[in-house]
Amino acid sequence: MFLDVLRRRNPRFIEAAMALHQSGQIPANSYVLDLDTVEANARTLKSEADKNGLKIFAMTKQVGRASSFCHAVQRGGIEKSVAVDMACARATHRAGIRVGHLGHLSQVARAEADAAARTFRPDYWTVFNAEKAHEAGRAAHKAGYRQNLLARIKADGDTFYRGHEGGFDAADIADVANGFDRIEGGRFAGITTFPALLFDHESRKVKPTPNLTTLSRAAEALRRAGRRDIEINAPGTTSSVLLKGLAEAGATQCEPGNGIHGTTALHVVEDLPELPAVLYLTEVSHLSGGKAYCFGGGFYIDPIFADYPVKALVSPEPTTDAAALLEVEIPPPSAIDYYAMIDATTARTPRPGDTAVFGFRGQAFVTRAYVVGVSGIASGNPKVESIENGFGEPESWPV
Repeated sequence: MFLDVLRRRNPRFIEAAMALHQSGQIPANSYVLDLDTVEANARTLKSEADKNGLKIFAMTKQVGRASSFCHAVQRGGIEKSVAVDMACARATHRAGIRVGHLGHLSQVARAEADAAARTFRPDYWTVFNAEKAHEAGRAAHKAGYRQNLLARIKADGDTFYRGHEGGFDAADIADVANGFDRIEGGRFAGITTFPALLFDHESRKVKPTPNLTTLSRAAEALRRAGRRDIEINAPGTTSSVLLKGLAEAGATQCEPGNGIHGTTALHVVEDLPELPAVLYLTEVSHLSGGKAYCFGGGFYIDPIFADYPVKALVSPEPTTDAAALLEVEIPPPSAIDYYAMIDATTARTPRPGDTAVFGFRGQAFVTRAYVVGVSGIASGNPKVESIENGFGEPESWPV
């Protein structure tokens, strides 16, 4: 699905990536980033966030927290990151982008709290329970500052991905806020949830989840209790076209991730301001039994759509021609993706060494793929800026 959008809206990116691979500059099994487009997308999102009074933090996990991605995001005006876990915080901190939000989705482990406060001093730190709030407060106190704490809240009927559950009961938010203010080194700053917005497959639109209503009701309860300047963090399926509605619903913070590289579900069904800026590239290894086996390692396809036929552009030279599209069988999640299998029974038989380009919504941080940042595509002078792993650390490729 995303390959169709890539071919139509950013064909020069595909061709540049294939050319760099064929010239031996990009490894097989790579998430490749168009840094010029990342910068432009970030600028679009930042401008719209500013227009609607929203603080904006960049999510980087989907593209392996790449340092070159962080730098492009900063050039586009987004100055801070949201860290989905401590690995994100470390990587973005190393890349020079400040940690604006820590602790959501993954809480900070007890033994890491002191180092997190001392090193990152995040603007906001999300906690799911009183124990984590006290850990964050104690860590901040030791580091000599008072930490803004966000309470992750929940109510009956809210939507959570399996394994993402947790948080304070929204009905108790006034008491929770008072409790945070009593923590040495801590103070109550606001509330959060995830997801606040979600793609609806029937209508093919992004709609608010019940969680957004929960945030609004909790914010109103806090106002009735005399609290002002409440931060409302409302991440999920973020494109610039959705920020006005998010602000109108009361949000004060947004956290684009896939939006920065044009791969939310909405980007498949509508032409949005953000262009696609990431692809997965690999190489044909060998042929067997009517299949061309291409190197794997990065085939975690985020299941935001029902199963659909996967295709790749397969060619020994740069192309976006539909004739180069071949069907591919991806190993199931229960298998290790050493290879994916490309149909080799058509007139256009792949050969070892051919480049294979895929378009899908990935999560590079849970794979063993390389992450490659490429600049200069917009000017016709593509250059590899970084080759890293999913932790934003340089790889010594090819050996």
